[in-house]
This record gives sequence, C-alpha cells and structure tokens, in this order.
Amino acid sequence: MRFEQLKQFLALGSLRHFRQAAEQTNISTSALTRSIQTLEQEVGHQLVKRSTRSVILTEQGEMFLHFCRRTLDEYNQVIQRLDHSQGKRDNLLVVGYTNSASTIVPVSCGQFMARHPEIKIEMQLQESDALSSMLKRGEIDIYVSEEGQDNTIDLHLPDQLLLFARQDHPLANQECITLDDLAPYPLFGCFSQSLHVQSMITEAAQMLNKGDDIRLGSLSEIINCVNNNRCIAIAAIEHAKILSARPELVQIRSNSNASQARFVVKTQQASQPHSHLDELLTVITQTANALGLEA
Repeated sequence: MRFEQLKQFLALGSLRHFRQAAEQTNISTSALTRSIQTLEQEVGHQLVKRSTRSVILTEQGEMFLHFCRRTLDEYNQVIQRLDHSQGKRDNLLVVGYTNSASTIVPVSCGQFMARHPEIKIEMQLQESDALSSMLKRGEIDIYVSEEGQDNTIDLHLPDQLLLFARQDHPLANQECITLDDLAPYPLFGCFSQSLHVQSMITEAAQMLNKGDDIRLGSLSEIINCVNNNRCIAIAAIEHAKILSARPELVQIRSNSNASQARFVVKTQQASQPHSHLDELLTVITQTANALGLEA
C-alpha cells in the first residue's frame, strides 16, 4: 500500500466523483479506478459502491477514509517538521484557495514566481472547510476564499447551462442562494441533444448536491413539472429561447457579482516571519484590486 493510494482514496471519498478525484490527484480516471480496485484487494474489503450517477462508500470504505485522513495528516506533519529542521520550508509556499478565488490565486502566484524563480509555490484547490482545517494544521501558508460564500452555490455554471423555476418560487428573486436553500427542492434536468452538455448537466447536479436525486426528462415534461411543483430545473442554453417565451418561468441567476465581491485572505496565526510570504500576500491583494475585487 502506497501513500499515493491513500491520497487517491481520500480525494475520491471527499469528492464522491471519479473524474474530479482523478483530476485532483493528476491521474487518469481509468488509472484511479485500477488503483481503488487494487486497494480493495489489499485490504480485503469492498470500499466503494459504483453507479452511473455517483460514488458511495461502503461502511468499510467510510472507516478506511478516516484512516486515510488520519494517516496523511500525521505524515504531512512529520514532513513539515523535517523540512523546518533543514530549512527547506523557506523555499516553499503553499496556497489554498476555493473555486471562487480561482481568478485571483493562479494569476498572483504566476506573477510572484516570475519575480522569485527560486521559490516554489504549491496551490491547493479545496472546499473552504477543508482549507480551514489545513491552515490550522499548518499544511498551507495562505488561505483565500470569497467572504460569506462558504456555503453559497458556486453558480459559475458553464455558459451552456441555466437554472430556472416558476415565477412564484421562493428562490426566484433571492439574491444569495445557498446549498441549504436548495436542499428542500427537487432538481429536474432537461435532456440535451449534445452528449457533452448532457454530461455537464450531470456534473452540475453533483455540484449542487443533487447528483443522486436529479430527475431527467424532455423539455416539455420538465416545464410541466416545474409549473406543477415547487422544484427547480437545469437546462441547456439551447432551450433558453423557449424558456424566455414562458412568462410563468424565471431564470435563477448567478450569485456572483465581481464588482462587489470581497475576499478573505488568511495566514497561520503562529507562522514565522517570512518576507516572501508577506510579498505574496501583497501580490494577491494587488491582483484582487486590479480585477475590481476587494481583499
């Protein structure tokens, strides 16, 4: 059993999605599948229940996920202590950021590394809760996330997709929509002529925590369901003209407003003085301001 396998299983257990976990661990989906199968053979238990819609961990899988998290946490702490003892940490900065900060962090890090090629920067794209824990454990040096958006839907949906509901739906005119707000309402999905867009609808449902429950149908079927139920629906942009001609329907628009967005940047409270860290913080702030954002 290798540490890479534990990291791969941790990614799969956290994301519950093979393709996303494969991307996070920098391997192909087929390679991740083989790795998980090998891991199951080594531990002698089925860890994952596979379906076309989602990934569900077995009871043994949940236990093994906790083992992976504890083991990797301890491993990272030991490596950090070893690096600190030899001064290696001085040449490495680890930046954690949420998807809402993806317009800021990569650009900032690129600018910084152009000035300081001797400094290595490792970027970690994670959910805000995971990043907060990583910051407390000292696994990352900087945390960047949009303020007050920890539980809001990242409605940076692909341009090919849109959400809609009935005009009198409780969420229709709500400015800020959270995953908790969406939880009580069923999600319907309109079939698309494009297989690629259809796959995007499935992935968007996963992001909205509706991957196991989404109901699919033709556009006319879904419109009928929306009109007769307090549900929401996701459709391809190819249906936008038809939907806009239905006055009883309304599109649920993005929460994101770049001109008003404010970002939180955190560092370890007990971190040692580090001139490069301070400079990177300045670059991140400058980048946010240049984009019309506030950090």
